[in-house]
Amino acid sequence: MTTRTSLAGGERHRFEDLKALLAAASPRRSGDELAGIAAASDARRVAARMALAELPLDAFLNEALIPYEQDEVTRLIIDRHDATAFAPIRHLTVGGLRDRLLAHETDAAFLAALAPGLTPEMVAAVSKLMRNQDLIAVARKCRVVTAFRNTIGLEGRLASRLQPNHPTDDPQGIAAAMLDGLLLGSGDAVIGINPATDNIANGIALTEMLERLRLRHDMPVQGCVLTHVTNAIAMIERGAPVDLVFQSVAGTEGANAGFGVNLALLREAHEAALSLKRGTVGDNVMYFETGQGAALSAEAHHGVDQQTVEARAYAVAREFRPLLVNTVVGFIGPEYLYDGKQIIRAGLEDHFCGKLLGLPMGVDVCHTNHAEADQDDMDTLMTLLGVAGVNFLIAVPGADDIMLNYQSLSFHDILALRGLLGLRPAPEFEAWLERMEMLDPQGRMRALDPGTARLARLVEAG
Repeated sequence: MTTRTSLAGGERHRFEDLKALLAAASPRRSGDELAGIAAASDARRVAARMALAELPLDAFLNEALIPYEQDEVTRLIIDRHDATAFAPIRHLTVGGLRDRLLAHETDAAFLAALAPGLTPEMVAAVSKLMRNQDLIAVARKCRVVTAFRNTIGLEGRLASRLQPNHPTDDPQGIAAAMLDGLLLGSGDAVIGINPATDNIANGIALTEMLERLRLRHDMPVQGCVLTHVTNAIAMIERGAPVDLVFQSVAGTEGANAGFGVNLALLREAHEAALSLKRGTVGDNVMYFETGQGAALSAEAHHGVDQQTVEARAYAVAREFRPLLVNTVVGFIGPEYLYDGKQIIRAGLEDHFCGKLLGLPMGVDVCHTNHAEADQDDMDTLMTLLGVAGVNFLIAVPGADDIMLNYQSLSFHDILALRGLLGLRPAPEFEAWLERMEMLDPQGRMRALDPGTARLARLVEAG
């Protein structure tokens, strides 16, 4: 490990290793302060960024933040690194990479070819040198397209996850929330239920309910019960109609162990879901969620700053060609992202890093009620992510998840953002909305009119 020094504010600052340098260069974050690794002053933060800007990119290939022998995520990152894809930027520093990413000639094709040559630590590092507008500008260039029954990530499109959670998993309550979302044009990314009771029997019951609704209305959507991956494997073995397999993942072996998973288990789940061959327009069958602070919460961060650990989780996700990945950016709480400013910055960082690594990124634009944030902050982040080309956003009835007890976006918010930025749903879902006479001649959702026959039938059948 190499000691780095930098001069700022008339003082010389010393950083013991790459891990310390990255932590000190991060924007202020309550989680890093809680872990005792944040910069003690703005001057030190600036000094760290100056040193980081001069760091050659190949330093990240020579100095592992967590030892190769101790962590399977580190081994995955190193073993999967594509030297050929990395070659065009191998000579650059972190600051030079920032300039290259922002250059006019750097387009979607270049970024897609570059993705296998980037490590999570590289993209985390360059994000620390970027302002919010830089994160937006580069992420907007990235185009990551995936498909199952819908095609997600096409230019000019914004998909949404319909999240119809219920505190007792009451089927009628869930159905009412699903109907609410569908009538407002949500659900093309996935109809995803977080079960209040997480066991195999309940997972099968909820999965079969989703399947009945899909078949009854001939909807080109995918459903997912966000149960633990071991439950999903058991459900598949018992013949349940599983579309997507879900799992929360993190950026270290220890944090993943806290979730009860490892890479081998995820591979087993991926193969099981593929074996069902339920997709109609694609075979991306995995759905992953992440979030800054998860590794620190599990006491498995190894002294690495939370944003870099988050980026390492994306290496886990991209191993399995997921349909969807989203960061639940404000869900873990103010211990990790204290206020609206930190949540907004983290959401833009996560989206940028995931897209740059080749992932179909979405964001749960959310906050807990004890954070120093409100719905105006969420409006800001939602709009910035729409400009940045986010693949999908999560929406719940009234922006209030009554089971998980946190604030997210509403179905109306998705409509507002699509209208504001001229975005449309996934094409297969949009065609279904047209068949159901739910769109007006301008492609906008119609108001619920009892005289509209197909809308009335959907309400009655629901």
